[in-house]
Amino acid sequence: MTSADAPPLAGRKEWTGLAVLALPTLLLSIDLSVLNLALPQLSADLGASTVEQLWIIDIYGFMIAGFLITMGTLGDRIGRRKLLLIGGTLFAIASIVAAFSPSTETLIASRALMGIAGATLSPSTLALISNMFRDPRQLGTAIGVWVSCFMGGMALGPIVGGAMLEFFWWGSVFLLAVPVMLLLLVLGPVLLPEYKTPDAGKLDPLSVGLSLGGILPIVFGVKEIAKDGIGVVSVLSILFGLALAVVFVRRQRGLDQPLMDVRLFASRSFATALIIMLLGAAIGGGTILVVNLYLQSVAGLSPLQAGLWMVPSGLAMVAAAMSAPALARRFRPATVIAAGLFVAAAGYLLLAQVSTTHGLLITVVGVTIASAGSGPQAALSTNLVLGSTPPEKAGSAASLSETSGELGMALGAAFMGSIATAVYGAQLLGANLPGVPTAEVGAAGKGVVGAAEVAARLPAEQGGQLLASAREAFTSGLNAVAIVSAALLVAVGILALATLRHVPPTDAVEVEESTDHADAANHAG
Repeated sequence: MTSADAPPLAGRKEWTGLAVLALPTLLLSIDLSVLNLALPQLSADLGASTVEQLWIIDIYGFMIAGFLITMGTLGDRIGRRKLLLIGGTLFAIASIVAAFSPSTETLIASRALMGIAGATLSPSTLALISNMFRDPRQLGTAIGVWVSCFMGGMALGPIVGGAMLEFFWWGSVFLLAVPVMLLLLVLGPVLLPEYKTPDAGKLDPLSVGLSLGGILPIVFGVKEIAKDGIGVVSVLSILFGLALAVVFVRRQRGLDQPLMDVRLFASRSFATALIIMLLGAAIGGGTILVVNLYLQSVAGLSPLQAGLWMVPSGLAMVAAAMSAPALARRFRPATVIAAGLFVAAAGYLLLAQVSTTHGLLITVVGVTIASAGSGPQAALSTNLVLGSTPPEKAGSAASLSETSGELGMALGAAFMGSIATAVYGAQLLGANLPGVPTAEVGAAGKGVVGAAEVAARLPAEQGGQLLASAREAFTSGLNAVAIVSAALLVAVGILALATLRHVPPTDAVEVEESTDHADAANHAG
C-alpha cells in the first residue's frame, strides 16, 4: 500500500471531537444505574406504587432497545451529527421534566422520552467515530476510549448518584444531563463532522413498526423472566416478538433501502463480533447483578458502599479496554479477545470461592480480574463491527452493536438471576430451621431481599437463623453463577479463536476497508 492509498490520519480537531462524543456516552452509562439509588426517595415523594416503580425503571431501557435500530439508520439518512444534536436537545428537555415531575405519570412519560432520545446518542457517537478516524490504528484507540467511557460511567453511577442524593433531592440526578448536553450542543457543530448516506431513501414506516414490535416484546418478556421467573405472559411475549422479528427480516431483504441491511451479516467478522458482544454482555451483566445483590444483602453494604467497592473493577476494565487496541496491533484480535476472556473466567472461578464469612475481599478481587479480562472483548468486538462495515452503513452497524449489548444485558439478568434464585431457593427450603414456620421459610425462599423482611417478623433467634441460612443460600447461588459464567467465557473465547482467526493484527491491515473482503484470499493461503 502506498502512502497515497493510506486513509487520512485524524488530527487535533478529531481527537478533541472524540472528547465531546465521550460526554454523552459517559452520561448515558451513569444514567443506567443512578436511578436505582433515587427510587426510594422519589417513590415516597410521588407516592409511586410497586408497578409504577417498575415502569419508572424499565421504560427507559425499553425505549432505548426498541428505537436503536431505527435511530441508527435515521442518522445514516438525515445526518449523524444532526441526529446527535437533536437527541441531545430532547434528552436535556426530558431530563428537566423528569427532575421536576409532579406525578409518577409525568415521570414515566419523561423517562420514555429520555429513552427515545438516548437511542439517538450511542449509535450516532459510534458512527461519527468511524467517520472521524479512518486509520485502523486510530479507530481502535478511539473505540477503546468510547468503551472506557461507557464502562467507567457504569462504575461511577452509584458513586455520583449517592453523593448527589446525600445533599440534594431526587430530581438532581436527572439534572446531570443538562450541562453535558449543553456542552454537546455548543461544541458539536464546531468539532464534529456531518455525514449521511448519499441518495438515501426515506424510512419505511412499516419496518419501523415491525422493529419496535419485534424488540420490545422480547425485552419485556426477558425482563419478566428475570423478575418473576418463566410464566405464560413472558413466554408468549417473547414468541410474539420473535415472530414479528422474522417478518421484519424478511421485509428488509426485499427493500432497496432497508431499515436494517441484513447483508451486513454476510461479513463473518461482523456477525461473530455481534454474537461475542451479546454473550459477553449477558455473562458480565448477569453476574454483576448477582454480585451487587450479594454485596448489599449478604455483605450488608449500602448501595453507595457497594458502588465504591466496585470502583477497582471499573478501573480495571477501563485500563484493559484502553490497552486492547495496542495489543491488537501486534497480535490477532481473536487471540487478544480469547486471552482476555480466559483471564475473566479465572476471575469468576475466584468468585466461586466466596463464602458468607470471607467474601468481600475475594469478591472485589474476583470481579476486578473478570472485568480486566472482559475489557479487550468490549473494545475489539466494537472495533470489528465498525471496521467491517462500509462508511455509509456505520450508523446501522452501531445501532446493531448497541442492540446486541442491550439484549445481552437483559438475557444475562434473566439467565443468571434464574440460576441464583433456583440454587438459593432449593438450599433454603432444604435447610434445617427448627421453630421457623414452613410458610415463612417459603416466603423467604422467593428472594434474599425478602428474607430480611420475613426474618424481622420472627422472634430474634428464629429470625437470625433464617437470615443466616438465607445469606448462605444466596452465596451458594453466587458460586453457581460464577462457575457457569467461567465455563461460558471459556466457550466464547474458543469461539473467538475459531471464527476470527482470519482477522490480522491492526498493523497488518492494508487497503481493505472490511476484513471480510480478504476472507477468500486468507483461506486460499
